Amino acid sequence: MDWGKVFLELWTHHRGKTVGIGIGFLFGLMVALLGFFEAVFISLCMVVGYFVGRRIDENIDFRDLIDRVFKDH
Repeated sequence: MDWGKVFLELWTHHRGKTVGIGIGFLFGLMVALLGFFEAVFISLCMVVGYFVGRRIDENIDFRDLIDRVFKDH
């Protein structure tokens, strides 16, 4: 069996499910190795890192973002 073709087929036709299974597997592995709360903390750090990285990729100025988040109402 050619695993490359199988993965390409999954990635092409079931991308969301494939990513979801991968994320679920990694989270389960972290829970088994580190414990639930440590895994949640690491996952939250990864989500924050993703959003910061996405902002960098979109060339959004961090000062404007910080001003919007922490401006006085």
